[in-house]
Amino acid sequence: MVKKSNYRNLEKKLKFTKRNCWEVWSDNEKKKAFAFNEKYKDFLDKAKTEREAVQCGVRLAEKKGFREIGQCRSLKAGDKVYEINRHKSLILAVIGKKSLSDGLRIIMSHVDSPHLDLKVQPLYEEEDLAYFKTHYYGGIKKYHWPTIALALHGTIVLTNGRKVDLKIGEKKDEPIFMISDLLPHLGRKQLKKPLEEAIVGEELNILAGSIPVRDKKIKEKVKLAVLEYLHKKYGIKEEDLFSAEIQAVPAESARDLGFDRSLIAAYGQDDRICAWTSLSAIFDAKPADRTQICFWVDREEIGSEGNTGAQSIFLESFVSKLLALKKVGDGLKDVYQVFAFSQALSSDVTAALDPDYKDVHDPRNTAKLGYGVALEKYTGHRGKSVTSEASAEYTQEIRSILNKNKIIWQTASLGKVDEGGGGTIAMFMAKRNMDIIDMGIALFNMHAPMEISSKADVYSAYLAYKAFFE
Repeated sequence: MVKKSNYRNLEKKLKFTKRNCWEVWSDNEKKKAFAFNEKYKDFLDKAKTEREAVQCGVRLAEKKGFREIGQCRSLKAGDKVYEINRHKSLILAVIGKKSLSDGLRIIMSHVDSPHLDLKVQPLYEEEDLAYFKTHYYGGIKKYHWPTIALALHGTIVLTNGRKVDLKIGEKKDEPIFMISDLLPHLGRKQLKKPLEEAIVGEELNILAGSIPVRDKKIKEKVKLAVLEYLHKKYGIKEEDLFSAEIQAVPAESARDLGFDRSLIAAYGQDDRICAWTSLSAIFDAKPADRTQICFWVDREEIGSEGNTGAQSIFLESFVSKLLALKKVGDGLKDVYQVFAFSQALSSDVTAALDPDYKDVHDPRNTAKLGYGVALEKYTGHRGKSVTSEASAEYTQEIRSILNKNKIIWQTASLGKVDEGGGGTIAMFMAKRNMDIIDMGIALFNMHAPMEISSKADVYSAYLAYKAFFE
């Protein structure tokens, strides 16, 4: 008979077991993880919109020696370049030792998050109160948004072409904004409605002021008072709001969560958590044989459409410029030859196994908070619709990188087969004929005003992305 100890050894050898980072890491590694997350929280507070994320990313990149690609006349191994697309998308590259035709190492993440946009004619008055009308962006639960403190972030282009950046509600001495809700004493009918119907999109109106101008002949006195303030402060007229991009976002700062401070609660972690870790990875990775690319895109939350999303040809354009500067061709044929030999990660978040909602998850295949970076072979809906799926060969190669570098990782999936699901930008990169797999970080409260992550997973993702680049 086989001894029990031999079965234990066999189990250790053959079974894949998810590991809790906090149980495996040394005290020194834990300190590094906590220190890394302080910088991440600072990034979250400075980058609540895609424009702000790109601005912050460029500032940091330039400090690390990256130059705008338009300033370059040629490229050699070790050179660092970047390019911005319409203030909302960013590519950074570290040129490798090998030819570009040998392929790239690309990590892609998105910097847009669910929020409320002001409508093109947002300001109105009703019952002597001024409001902004909104249109929600991305998949939200609408009942999350009333009664929370909101800040306004955005850019307005005035009639004369001057650009005005707006940020109100983040500092303690600044006003906040809010969507009201019905008191429970009068909410009997509302409470009987399904959650999806209790708050409708047209009711997500932001309270903006209540003091009227002193003129009885003016019909909308409070609205005019708000316009007067905006004009005096920023030079804005009502027509200028039509050429504006103003977002209402949660005013709360990123905060440590729990007595042990091991978790982070913050707005916009989907997907700036992966944007930050991939940016940090390209900064810290050693130059490698293959050219390393960190690519931030916009519009993922609404299907990656538009000229700043993953479906745009911004990546093709950038790689064409790299080829031209390396003097090895620049046509689409050359670009797609590069893509064919490239390897990529779609760095996006996934759902963490929440003990209060186990019924929608497959616990054997769902990521857990604190168990490291999450490797997701495919996403999609039900019958693997609207997704790409990594090949067996490429999945094994990524596993090999993680294991070789002793990085704690886990498998992930987005719920039970028939519960719903979701997609990422992986499928748009797969259309470019490159190998790609989803590897990101598990969250609680995804798409809520405050999402929850584990500091262990954030640091583990950084280590994984750095190892991938190297």
